[in-house]
Amino acid sequence: MAQIPRGKVLTYKEAAQKAGSPRAFRAVGSILNKNRNPKVFCHRVIRNDGKIGGFAFGSARKVQKLKKEGVKISRDEIVKISLR
Repeated sequence: MAQIPRGKVLTYKEAAQKAGSPRAFRAVGSILNKNRNPKVFCHRVIRNDGKIGGFAFGSARKVQKLKKEGVKISRDEIVKISLR
């Protein structure tokens, strides 16, 4: 997560692939949802369909953080998926 640049996102599936377990995207989501460390930028990981997905501090906070970084969002969905 630390390697995802500000203003960019990855999907849970891509994060799992980069971790070496391409089928573990649900596990990635579960692990990130439990994260409370602000140095782990889990808000930059989204659902495979481009929707925001969950966040330990609530989806509204995730949207707020992503918008602050310049990610375009409409109706809780990334307008243009800006993958790394």
